[in-house]
Amino acid sequence: MYSKTNTTSLIGLDGKLVEVESDITSGLPTFSIVGLPDSSIKESKERVRVALINSGYKFPAGRITINLSPADLKKEGTQLDLPILISLLASMGVIAYEYGEYIFLGELSLDGRILPVKGALAMVISMRELGFKKFIISDGNKDECAIINDIEIYPFESVNDLVAFLNKEKEIKPYELDLSKIHKEISFDYDFKDLKGQENLKRALQIAAAGGHNLLMIGPPGSGKTFAAKHLPTILPDMSFDEKVEVTKIYSIMGKLESGSLVETRPFRSPHHTASEVALIGGGQGVPSPGEITLAHKGVLFLDEFPEYKKNVIEALREPLENKEINVARAQASVKYPADFILIAAMNPCPCGNYGNPLKECTCSINEIRRYLGKISTPILDRIDIHIEIKPVKYEDLNDNSRSKSSAELKEEVIKARRIQEERYKNEKISKNSELTTKLMKKYIRLSDQVEKIGKLAFDKYKFSVRSYNKILKMARTIADLEESEQIEDKHLLEAIRYRSLDDKYWSNI
Repeated sequence: MYSKTNTTSLIGLDGKLVEVESDITSGLPTFSIVGLPDSSIKESKERVRVALINSGYKFPAGRITINLSPADLKKEGTQLDLPILISLLASMGVIAYEYGEYIFLGELSLDGRILPVKGALAMVISMRELGFKKFIISDGNKDECAIINDIEIYPFESVNDLVAFLNKEKEIKPYELDLSKIHKEISFDYDFKDLKGQENLKRALQIAAAGGHNLLMIGPPGSGKTFAAKHLPTILPDMSFDEKVEVTKIYSIMGKLESGSLVETRPFRSPHHTASEVALIGGGQGVPSPGEITLAHKGVLFLDEFPEYKKNVIEALREPLENKEINVARAQASVKYPADFILIAAMNPCPCGNYGNPLKECTCSINEIRRYLGKISTPILDRIDIHIEIKPVKYEDLNDNSRSKSSAELKEEVIKARRIQEERYKNEKISKNSELTTKLMKKYIRLSDQVEKIGKLAFDKYKFSVRSYNKILKMARTIADLEESEQIEDKHLLEAIRYRSLDDKYWSNI
């Protein structure tokens, strides 16, 4: 007898519809699964067989064929356990065959329990976009999936409960989640008012937050680079609901999601400098998995000891920094992952860390310094908007009791600047100054003759590339927005230029 159920398989962040067809015919007992299954799906034969028997059903004798359609699509994931079992039960006549409107997702345990799976939210969203509105899932995935409020979620703990529901022996209403109850108050362990003696750095971080600009900190060990970077999330605007769902979807796929809650705070990812290119960018065997840059989507990627990363790892950042996404191509599949993050990089000025340090003498030779700084290529530097030098904090700065702005105050100013940008670009496909294309810059950034003259002088003096100069103009626009100024004034452009003048000091002779 033939039967069919619907499920999905993820390719990157997108789920593809998979029809699970089952047929039982007479002949020597066999159980085969065809349609490009991966090893986890091939192993599902044993999980399905034992779960079915332990749930009180007799495993059918005969030739059992499971086809995963379309046959040319590589399928992976344990979420196919449940639809395979349901399709098999329908072929056995245990349940009626009338469930084409449902999507089944779930892994099976040997005792017949339905276990949660990774990426359930991403699968549900993908199938919803194809018009499916009813989903049968594990009870462990219910809170994660129920954040989408225009679909019906039916969670089950065991195969027997599900069969009773499908045979209309047991009535279950769709699960509903009260999002207001799972909302968590956002709190941080850091506050900008506690960051002493680094007013220039605080200003640079605020500009980075207000316009979504990338930032490079250069300074000796112990000057507070890492400590300052950890403060950035405290002044970033809260995520919108759509952004929360987007980030939650990524963390669901990676199995890093706490069930029953959205990802409320913007991600802050800080991979060690020994991280491989695959760990940072994404990849792996089979369908490529997201890397750290995707886990940092809508948040912050902090790379400490920047030159210590392998050269190929640093250079792999070029595409995501420019396009806010990454294309990962492997033999099994080519996928596109989002990578819209703020890069905060920190580095010493030389191998010993004391080049330019007024308190300690540098022991490095000129050639050692050149080799060290040369690990950061010009194309990467061009893609980082703000370059700022940090000096060691003095003792008197630690005892300075003068009032400094708190994270809450700085965040309020950032939010105002972001609102100005959102209103300005409401008819465009961008929302921040850092996202301006060359075409849009001509439309939204206009300089007076006096300000343009300053820009030309700086361009000639520091030998900026076109990309670098465009970054300066975008920064100037953000600085003007922080001051709620409609026009970019000379002081705004001069401050933006200052954040690129370090190139002349450190990299001009490399």
